[in-house]
Amino acid sequence: MDPVSKSEFRIAVLPGDGIGKEVIGASLHLLEALRSKIPNIKLALIHLDAGAALYRRTGTALAEETLATIEGCDAVFLGAMGLPDVRLPDGRELAPQLDIRFHFNLYAGIRPIRAIPGAPTPLADPRAKDIDFVIIRESTEGLFADLAGGIVIDNEQARDTLIITREVSTKLFKTSFDLTARRKQRGRPGRLTCIDKANVLRSMAFFRSIFDECARDYSEIDAGHEYVDAAALNLVRRPWEYDVVVTENMYGDILSDLGAALIGGMGMAPSADLGDRMAVFQPSHGSAPDIVGQGKANPVATFLSMAMMLEWLGERNGRSAYLDASRAIYEAVDNAFRTKTLCPVEMGGSDGTQAITDAVVRAL
Repeated sequence: MDPVSKSEFRIAVLPGDGIGKEVIGASLHLLEALRSKIPNIKLALIHLDAGAALYRRTGTALAEETLATIEGCDAVFLGAMGLPDVRLPDGRELAPQLDIRFHFNLYAGIRPIRAIPGAPTPLADPRAKDIDFVIIRESTEGLFADLAGGIVIDNEQARDTLIITREVSTKLFKTSFDLTARRKQRGRPGRLTCIDKANVLRSMAFFRSIFDECARDYSEIDAGHEYVDAAALNLVRRPWEYDVVVTENMYGDILSDLGAALIGGMGMAPSADLGDRMAVFQPSHGSAPDIVGQGKANPVATFLSMAMMLEWLGERNGRSAYLDASRAIYEAVDNAFRTKTLCPVEMGGSDGTQAITDAVVRAL
């Protein structure tokens, strides 16, 4: 069925592990408040179980039946997955969210980094309030491409292969240029920077060459390059100068956490993983088992991930109500913090999950 003709969208909800259940619960409360104001939001929520806790109970972190159910959904809303003490025989943590990412070929990881008005940030420079950039991380190749195929030889050597393909990189760069163009229409600079290590690695030189080929079709975009080590430095020294950056999987994984730190922490950083027909929306943080059940989890990143999901559904399907709902969440979060009376526990304050949720719901 054509998505435009649907009366409602099916959303797979996977709270996962640790504080995932807490921030998802807070977000569903916000969604109910939003639906009362914008009744044209029609979402059928399909609640599913997956993660390290499920693996500990059953030996399976992500059942085939769960994947099959997700196949019939329009998007996935995910909390957090993985627990440090639940590991595979080779020592790695379980990460079923990566299995979902690979299964649906979600090649574009969108990581918005935006300073929320009134929220504390670690940077004293007054320009920190202007931080508003997006990291686009390739999410299925790079150093993550060989997750199941890392080679250990004679217990003395381990290898992982960095893989870059023209097909995936071209789709990634097209997504990046298109997003940069949309941001330019909304008043942003229209500048896209390719982050790589093309001076050392052949794979990264290839990555850059594909970026340059794609740039020829987007003359209105200011396209440039930066080496990843220089980018790490400059993202701390002058993050307000960036607009959109696109990079390899592992580089994006690292720089996304750096970006989150610039705006107050992982609890402020939403994310989306996009493919050609499916997308997963989740906070950038992990399951944080050390604070489970204490009411300290910051739900803002999950609220903003929900806003991203509503925007994605609205744009793909021509539904203005979903775009209105997305904007309402962004505005509510901004207004809740703009008073400068709200400070999450992770930022040294005393406001936990309930206090933040109540403040954002009131701000609707």
